[in-house]
Amino acid sequence: MNSELSSQQVQDIGEQGLLERLQRFCPPEIIGDDGAVLVTAPEQSLVVTTDILVDGVHFSNVTTSPEDAGWRAAAANLSDLAAMGASPLGITVGLGLPGEVRVSWVERLYQGMTECLQKYNTSIVGGDVVRSPVTTLAITAFGQVSPHRIIRRSTAVVGDAIVVTGVHGASKAGLELLLHPELGQDLNDVEKVALIRAHQRPQPRLDVLPILWKILTPNSQLLTPNSQLPIAGMDSSDGLADAIIQICRASGIGAVLERREIPVPKTFNPWLTQEQALEYALYGGEDFELVLCLPQESASALVEHLGQGAVIVGSITSGSTVLLHDQQKKFPDQVLSLSQGFQHFGQ
Repeated sequence: MNSELSSQQVQDIGEQGLLERLQRFCPPEIIGDDGAVLVTAPEQSLVVTTDILVDGVHFSNVTTSPEDAGWRAAAANLSDLAAMGASPLGITVGLGLPGEVRVSWVERLYQGMTECLQKYNTSIVGGDVVRSPVTTLAITAFGQVSPHRIIRRSTAVVGDAIVVTGVHGASKAGLELLLHPELGQDLNDVEKVALIRAHQRPQPRLDVLPILWKILTPNSQLLTPNSQLPIAGMDSSDGLADAIIQICRASGIGAVLERREIPVPKTFNPWLTQEQALEYALYGGEDFELVLCLPQESASALVEHLGQGAVIVGSITSGSTVLLHDQQKKFPDQVLSLSQGFQHFGQ
């Protein structure tokens, strides 16, 4: 790309010029009309989710390249689909831009989205571009799921095991390293890159769904149209504590979590103590893992299939309290609350 093209601003080529540039990121057979037509399989339910990302709140040029911002935006929406048990069909992108933003920055943003979506055979199928004082990205994702496989927050029951995929707190740790590079002086390059990548390139856990269905529906041919699989859950985009509390509120139950089972990054140094790692895991957010409530037998089978990629962190209880417990009794029980995590309009 020559310097003249790389320095072009959005206001230099206008809305239609920008749309022409961005159309190459979309399937030509889908775009061009007033709306995209997506075909769902027979007897499938359509799942729709929307996420908004704002420059300075969800990403910045200090911590995130345009490609990484695009990847994170796509991953956040695909993670919401995974949390519902849905397979992705496509996304639409609403983009608000100041006129002085470089065209190359926008193209790199879309390249990052495309790189993430291609892993899951998903495409950008439409959207809109408007002028805005702040760069804003609004994505709507569409997915499909069999009605009996829909994962909801409100269906957890007393006795369920709580399964958590992946590591929690790595994204927050990676963000801190990007904001304060001096903190990672005691980390080797592999450890540092792993934490930063967890923040910049999160992986939506759509890969868990086929394993989950295999475990929960060994006799799927016996299911009736009104059958509902015994599962509840959501993703941990706003932190592990938030996810579990939200599930408990929606289901009208409580939970007990075992402190030592929380899957935190294994890398510690003077800036990241075990207690800080636990705090990051519970309240850091943006790990985009799955938090699932299942019967004990199914939960154990899922953990066995995923190996080190999942762990049972606790169980669903009666009442309404979400308690962090320490079996070793080194720490007192702690009641978890939403007030400790990030809130967009918190004081």
